[in-house]
This record gives sequence, structure tokens and C-alpha cells, in this order.
Amino acid sequence: MREQKHYIVANGTIIDVENSNSFTGSIEIQESKIKTIFLPNQVLPEGIPVIDAKGKFIIPGLIDMHCHIQELYAPHFLASGVTTVRNTAGNVFMIKNLIDAPIDAPTPRVYSADRMIDGTPGQWGPTSSGNLVTDDPEEARMEVRRQAAAGVKFIKAYGWINRNVMEAVVNEAKKYDLEVSCDLIHSKDLNALDAAQIGVTWFEHASGFAQALYQGWYPRADQTQWEHLNWEEPDERKIKDLCQQMIAYNVKLCPTLIIFDQIDKSPQVWDPKNIITESLEKEHILIGHWRNMSEYQEQLKQQFAKLNQFTKVVAKTYFDLGGTVVTGTDSPALIWTFPGMAIHREMELFVEMGFSEMETLQAATVNAAKSIQLENVGSIKKGNIADLVLLNNDPLENIQHTQDIYYVIKGGKVYSQEEILKHIPSQAYVDKQLSEFEKEWEAMEK
Repeated sequence: MREQKHYIVANGTIIDVENSNSFTGSIEIQESKIKTIFLPNQVLPEGIPVIDAKGKFIIPGLIDMHCHIQELYAPHFLASGVTTVRNTAGNVFMIKNLIDAPIDAPTPRVYSADRMIDGTPGQWGPTSSGNLVTDDPEEARMEVRRQAAAGVKFIKAYGWINRNVMEAVVNEAKKYDLEVSCDLIHSKDLNALDAAQIGVTWFEHASGFAQALYQGWYPRADQTQWEHLNWEEPDERKIKDLCQQMIAYNVKLCPTLIIFDQIDKSPQVWDPKNIITESLEKEHILIGHWRNMSEYQEQLKQQFAKLNQFTKVVAKTYFDLGGTVVTGTDSPALIWTFPGMAIHREMELFVEMGFSEMETLQAATVNAAKSIQLENVGSIKKGNIADLVLLNNDPLENIQHTQDIYYVIKGGKVYSQEEILKHIPSQAYVDKQLSEFEKEWEAMEK
């Protein structure tokens, strides 16, 4: 059955995120696309193999709008129902195999930025394959041109970038019709309103909002003068005023609630026990990294825990005002942001902060796709790529049911979670790929 190029997923409950409803129906899939959607009173064509989806719930493939993907753990995303990811910095040459993978590959399709553009001295160290560190606007413009030639989908600016460089990046990116994303969590000089006025489109982690409200604050600043602030009950009137100003610039937020929530709850973090997390443990993938990072949990709490409730209020307020708010995880950053599974916790947090289950699914599917102009994914309709997740229970009753996966369909190919995880590459393969990339990058830099 799973090798069929033409089949019908019959008699399931289709979650229509585009029109905010659900109905019983059957989906005819041919090659990689949805050919037809049949209602119960319509006769299904004969002679076509059928997957019986009676009692199952069908949603579009999920989209993680902020992650940092690598081949080693790419299958974990797809096994979790994440069929598309937005890779927010790294190096496009390092993940070229993922970007160029076939439409039905056992890994998510990748919409990617290249290395981030940061200011001196560089939050992640000096210039490397993963970041360009500069205070020179012309050097930044040259980097945007290089990235555009490399085929990036957007440009990522980082927290210590100065105003002149940010302006240069935005203006150069416009020439190539590329949006600019920013992470201003650690910014000392630019806040969210500054960046929006310059022309930045995307605000990762809803960052820079705190700096806009509390001039001079940033996570690593001396917190003594900010002890009067009640981060658990932030001033909602001031946040609303700021969000109304940001709405005027039509910016988009990816709050990545899970990273703040995991730090705030540490050491009692969200830790689902399932086939995905068991695979990470068995294959020794990222577990050591998170355990090492957890040793710094008190330092992380001091810097980021206060942003947990604040970010939720910002995100919900911005959404209520009509702004775009989408789901992302920053996986595998900081602590216990499990690739793929983290999006399910992110959706739980969306519901906890006041989104309905349908609104949450929309933030993780159709609204995410529309926010980056992906016109053929994110919803279940004729002509779209057949990226679907079959669930055993209704996610509109409980968003946690998105974790109970029966099948994942990627580009028309049907997979069980077990089948996807068989495609985890060996460490030897990963090491060889990294070595080859480093040689190629060194040659390009010369």
C-alpha cells in the first residue's frame, strides 16, 4: 500500500483548517498531490487502493516555523507529523541534501535562511559558517547578496546587530524580495519597534518587545533597577499599545513559547515518553547536549524565565488585534526542545494561553504556510501537496491528540512513525558529511 502512487484515504474526519470546520470525507491522492475530496454521499471510484480512515482524524502536515534542522534528527520532525520546517539560520550548504530532497522523502521540506548576521563581538563567536559578525553596512550588503545567490528564502539578523547594519540588510534584502527576520532577545541597542520601523518583517521569540517597553533592559543587564517589574503579571495596557503600533507595520510573530516554558519549569520539564524521544535517547541524539545545558539552568532561569508569561501575553494580544502569530520551537536549542515533538508542546501552550484548538491548528498549518507564501501546503484541498497526518483521536476536543499519530503522509507517500525513524542516518555518515562541508566552505571562503 505505501508504495502506491494513486490511492484513497477513505471515510476519515477531515479537519478543514482553511474554513474552520470538520467533516467526514475521503481524499484521493495521486502522485504527490490531492486529486479529489469526496463527501460521504459521493461514490468513490473503483479499482483504486483504499486506506480505511474510519474513526481517524486528518489534519494538514504541521509546520515548525522556527527550528534549526540537521540531517541527523530530520526524520524525528517528520515522524512527529511536521512535514515542513522554517530553518531560522545555520548554513544552507550544510543542509543541502534536506533542501533538495524528493517531495516524498522521509524528512520535512525545508524553507531556510543561511548564516545569521550579527554585530561585534558576535553572540556565537567570530565570523564562521554559521554567522557573519560585522558592524560594516557594506559588508552586510555583500552578505545579503551572497545569501540571495545561494537561494535562501529569507535573511536572519541577530541581537547585537547595529542600526546601520540592520538598515543595510533590510534595504538590500528588499532588492531580492527577501523578508528579514530578527532575534533581538539579547539586543542592547535595538528594540522591536526600532526594527519594525526599519522594515524587519519577522520577530522570532516575540523578541525586542520587552526592550521597547523597558528602555535599557535586556536579559544580561544588571537586573537591580528592574526588580519592581512584575513579569508574571505584565502591564497588559502597555503591551496592547505596543502591539497596536507593531500591527501598523504588519510584522509577524513566532513566539517559540516552549523554550521559555521549559526553562521556567526546569528541572520539571515537559518530557513526553514516546517513540520519538525514545529514539533520541537510543541513538544518543542531542540528549547529551540538553543535559549539559541543564547544568546552567539557574543562569538560564535568570535570563529567560521572566519572559515566559510576558511572551504569552504579547503573543495573545498581538493575535487578538489581528496580527499573525505562528507556531515554532527553536528546536533543538537550549534545553529539551525535542525535534518534531516540541511543536506539540508549543500547540498545548497556545491553547493554554487562550487560543482555541482550531486557532492553534491554523497557527501550525494554514496560517504558517500563508505567512511565508507557501500556497500548496498547510490545508487539505484539491491541488495541494498531499502532506497529511492521520490521528487516532480528535484534536479539536483536545490538542494533545495531535501526538497520537496513526500515519504521516509526506508528498503523497504513506509512512508509519517506525518506518520514518528507520531513515535516521548513521553517525559515520553525519561525520563524513560535516567533514566534506567544512572543506567546501573553507574553499569558498578563500
